[in-house]
Formats: sequence, structure tokens, C-alpha cells
Amino acid sequence: MSSNDILPDIRLRAIEPEDLDLLYKIENDEMLWDVGVNNIYYSRYILHEYIANAKGDIYTDRQARLIIENDSHDVVGIVDIVDFDPRHLRAEIGIVIQNRYRHMGYAKAAIQHIIKYTKNILHLHQLYAYINSDNTNSIKMFNNAGFTQSAELKDWLYDGSKHHNAVIMQYFIKKNKI
Repeated sequence: MSSNDILPDIRLRAIEPEDLDLLYKIENDEMLWDVGVNNIYYSRYILHEYIANAKGDIYTDRQARLIIENDSHDVVGIVDIVDFDPRHLRAEIGIVIQNRYRHMGYAKAAIQHIIKYTKNILHLHQLYAYINSDNTNSIKMFNNAGFTQSAELKDWLYDGSKHHNAVIMQYFIKKNKI
């Protein structure tokens, strides 16, 4: 998908109790553990409590987890804003698209929505993502969304048997046009 391609229409919304099954599936998918910092199984109870107890205020929670829906109201994935730092005006972004919706532009569309939100509402200076350096699809997608690679961290991610390098991708909001 090139930068000139038309992206799918999406809607971001807050996580709801009926999203518990999706959250359970994503958090317990061992294939995704290599791309994030969590590597334990979560019970439905723990995830239910997370949904029930989230304040829905990024300044209190220091994070926001949003559901990505397509124009047919199908849930295609989740995008997270984590490690929100209002003092330094930055946050980390993470995104998971369900397998059947990958390579269709949903991730890039969601990132564009997040960039607009973090620029216009949170007034952030930058977003960043840590990506396994072997994950060429994610690196390419973030590059296509306007992120640039700023560093490589040696042996940053551990998959249970081997360490992997991670790249830091950054998007400087005020310098880029949305």
C-alpha cells in the first residue's frame, strides 16, 4: 500500500465489556508476545477488571486502549496509547490488527486517527513505537505512516529462547502534516 492509496474508513472507540473476548484472544496470543512487553496469560477475570476499572481518562490511566472498527462495524483490531507523558508531551503507540484484516490499510488508518487525536486533543510532540527489528512488515507500515527509525536497541526483546534487536520508530507531530 503506497501513501497515495485510499485507506479504509475506520472508527476508533473506547473498549466496552463486550470486547472482552477479543481482548482475551489478543492478550493470550503467544505469537504477539514477541512484539510487546507482556508475556503472561491473562484470565478473563483480570481483563474484565481492567475494563471495569479503567477511568477512561488518559491523564489518570496514563494510557488509552481503543477498538478499531471498519465501516461495517466489524472490530478489526486494537490501538493502544501507553506510557503517556504529559510533561514531555509523548506517548508510545501499539497496534494489533486481527489476522483476517491485515494488509488492508487498517493499521495505517488507525495510526492517522491517533496522530490527529494526539495533536489536536492531547497536544503531544511525538509518538513512538518499539518494533522487533525482524518485523519488517511493521517497520514498513510505520514508515509509510510517517514514522522514522531513530535508534536500534541491541538484544532488547527476549522471546524465551533468543534476544532480538528492537528499533525505535518516532513521529514528530508538529513537524509533520497530517
